[in-house]
Amino acid sequence: MSQATARHILVNDESTCQSLIDQIKGGADFAEVAKANSSCPSSREGGHLGTFGKGQMVPEFEKACFEGEVGDVQGPIKTQFGYHAVQVTERS
Repeated sequence: MSQATARHILVNDESTCQSLIDQIKGGADFAEVAKANSSCPSSREGGHLGTFGKGQMVPEFEKACFEGEVGDVQGPIKTQFGYHAVQVTERS
């Protein structure tokens, strides 16, 4: 079974999400940006969501986690929760 390990940042609007992605791509630390900006409880852990299999996340989020390049920061990804910046750190 496919599994992914990922971290994310959750915010309320697309422009904020894009700005945070730009900061990370410009060299900012993902975990620090997550701690300072993410509205998800995972922000305390630098946005880490742990490891999960297919069918455990909402479809838009899951697509990024299982189809995007490992290590790339993806987004903004819109879900019912808001806008996500996602980074898959491992996939097996």
